[in-house]
Amino acid sequence: MTQRFAVDGAVIPVTVVKAETNTITQVKGEKDGYTAIQIGYGHKKTLSKPLQGHLKNLANFRWLREFIAHDKVERGQQIDLSTFVVGDKVKVTGVSKGKGFQGVVKRHGFHGAPKTHGHKDQERMPGSIGAGEPQHVFKGKRMGGHMGDENISVLNLEIIEIDQVQNLVYLKGAVPGARNGLVMLQMAGELIVKQAAPVEPAIVEPKVEIATEEPATTISVETPAQVVEVTPEVKVAAAVIEPEAVPEKPIAEATTIDQPLAEEIK
Repeated sequence: MTQRFAVDGAVIPVTVVKAETNTITQVKGEKDGYTAIQIGYGHKKTLSKPLQGHLKNLANFRWLREFIAHDKVERGQQIDLSTFVVGDKVKVTGVSKGKGFQGVVKRHGFHGAPKTHGHKDQERMPGSIGAGEPQHVFKGKRMGGHMGDENISVLNLEIIEIDQVQNLVYLKGAVPGARNGLVMLQMAGELIVKQAAPVEPAIVEPKVEIATEEPATTISVETPAQVVEVTPEVKVAAAVIEPEAVPEKPIAEATTIDQPLAEEIK
């Protein structure tokens, strides 16, 4: 919190809220049974696969919140501070500070017992919690328990100043929650949206290859039926060469080949 000065010199306590651009991630209508819009805020490095499908073609938002709205908007449009003006009264919703387990004096404002007349060590105790019949504690009885850490809404907070450059809103008074907490600003009136800037695809420069003229190199590999020729243009030509005539030997009828005949064939 900080302060601002009015025209007459009065000091106005204000809370500084940073409100960056929000993006509409979903528009709910007749299919859902009610009219609302879902907006995304912040950035998250990784998302689960269901959220990746839900936020397809959008940024990775850390928070998703829903507002009741009747304006005709589309998915992908953005909301910035241009929808607010100085002097507007807004509703601020946030999560209050957690206080842990507290007794009835702090949690509910009980007066406590007198500090005399036999009330030793019982000044902050709750006292009786019910009669003898029925023999149970009624639901909703004010007792000690977890305090804070719940959704709180503060109505009619006036906008004192708007900084469009740094995306700051100065609200008169205090807002629920701790520093760096997330709050939601709502007000009655027309919702001003704008189209998101299109994302231009990255320009990939084509690779240029310069061919150098080199003398062709021929490699001959003697195979039973082929000669492979390799050139710098990586062109492979194969030709079938008829093998030389080999004198026929009567080896089909023989069951074994004697040593002189095998050497001659080799």
